[in-house]
Amino acid sequence: MELLNYKKKSKQKNQSLMDKNSNINIIKNKLSEFNLAFLDNQQNVILQIDQANLINVCKILKTDSDLDYSMLIDVCAVDYLTYGEADWITNDATKSGYSRAVKQTIIPDADETFLKRFAVFYQLLSISHNKRLTLKVFTTEINPPSVPSINKIWNSANWFEREAFDLMGIHFKGHPNLTRILTDYGFIGHPFRKDFPTNGNLEIVYDEDKEQVIYQPVSISTRPSVPKVIRDKNDRK
Repeated sequence: MELLNYKKKSKQKNQSLMDKNSNINIIKNKLSEFNLAFLDNQQNVILQIDQANLINVCKILKTDSDLDYSMLIDVCAVDYLTYGEADWITNDATKSGYSRAVKQTIIPDADETFLKRFAVFYQLLSISHNKRLTLKVFTTEINPPSVPSINKIWNSANWFEREAFDLMGIHFKGHPNLTRILTDYGFIGHPFRKDFPTNGNLEIVYDEDKEQVIYQPVSISTRPSVPKVIRDKNDRK
């Protein structure tokens, strides 16, 4: 019985791999004029493209009958700041490794550049072919980071792009109403960025003298809650 289950799973895995490779070949043929990069992933097809080609690629992915990615499921942004850095790994009881969580600087300078710091991911679904595809696009390197809006191709992108703008500060050029959607109107900064402090920037309180709700700097002190400590077994004796 276990052998049969193993053979069944192995067959399904091989079939899934064949379907994935077939899907990649179709995409390569249809988008041969563009600079494409397929990222390694065991399950999904992830296609990285230049943001200058985003609109044209998306139009082909949606309208070509052999592709027919008629549905945009999600749009999200990723902040690659400190990606690959292991500054939290330490053998000492120090709070230096927690600087990212307590750092106060949250708003970048107007002339700051972002060298492949932000990327936008688009999750597409072809209902007719039962295929999924992930698009990855890096934003511009100037401030503010931006990519073209795909709202005119998939209407569902409207709120997704507003969410990425609100939480990550990504500007979607050509969006009809790029305003905050989750945070309030007086919110400062973008809370999903890695350099945004975990305790926030401002807090809302009720001022009894003014008899109204006001903003004020956060009253929470910034400090690590549990410092990382690694002890040898001999220390327990």
